[in-house]
Amino acid sequence: MNAARTSILALILCWAFAAMANVAVPPLTGRVVDKTATLSSSDVASLDQTLKAFEARKGSQLAVLIVPTTQPEAIEQYSLRVAETWKIGRKKIDDGAILVVAKDDRKLRIEVGYGLEGALTDVTARRIIDEVITPKFRGGDFAGGISAGVDRIIRIVDGEPLPVPAQPRQDTGLLSQLDPFNPFLIVAVIVVGGILRGILGRLFGSLATGGLVAVLFWFIAASLALSVISGIIAFFVTMFSDAMTSSGGAGRGGGWISGGGGYSGAGSSGGGFSGGGGSFGGGGASGSW
Repeated sequence: MNAARTSILALILCWAFAAMANVAVPPLTGRVVDKTATLSSSDVASLDQTLKAFEARKGSQLAVLIVPTTQPEAIEQYSLRVAETWKIGRKKIDDGAILVVAKDDRKLRIEVGYGLEGALTDVTARRIIDEVITPKFRGGDFAGGISAGVDRIIRIVDGEPLPVPAQPRQDTGLLSQLDPFNPFLIVAVIVVGGILRGILGRLFGSLATGGLVAVLFWFIAASLALSVISGIIAFFVTMFSDAMTSSGGAGRGGGWISGGGGYSGAGSSGGGFSGGGGSFGGGGASGSW
């Protein structure tokens, strides 16, 4: 009985040590992650630009990972862990693919998301590995092999009917001027508000001015928060414009306007590459050279 318990405990410990020894999945710092310094900075930049342009055009996400080894895991298990961690591809469309290269093991794999399995089949992925990538790898041309493989994957995915990627809203010269604290806009609000207030009265004229400004900001910026804030500012500017422009109120207004500089910058944010939430089920192919 004691021997059986000892054997079970030893087996559990072996499993635990094996799990701890698994190669960690590196963070997704870009479309190309090279943990072996195999690619030059220009190689990485060129690949990244190709993948970025493809994503903007097609919507699908492709990524490249180069690691020294996946041992003690087989490259299939390791690649699936990478896919589940990075979540390349769009959520619910699952149109992602990852090219994983284990340089010291001389193995590689193309991991394919659910949404691309119809076009980038296991057979197709294996042909890309055998006919396009590994011949260059055998000659020591890793950058050329990866670039050629990525190009072939892109050509195949381009033929797959997928949802059109959402286009980012383009900033225009007019949109960049839509700062609710822009002094030119405030002067325009005072003029228009004065006319409406003279026609409709102080309260209803201020409400009408605030509503018009809110509609203008919504139509051009398509931002509910910015529309509401702008409408409220326009309401109070119109409501109390006579007080602001008398008894030195303009000086106080100047301080208030300049204090708004922090607002327009608050909407800006830095952006980097990240997975879109795509799912993988183990589709793809592996090879060696």
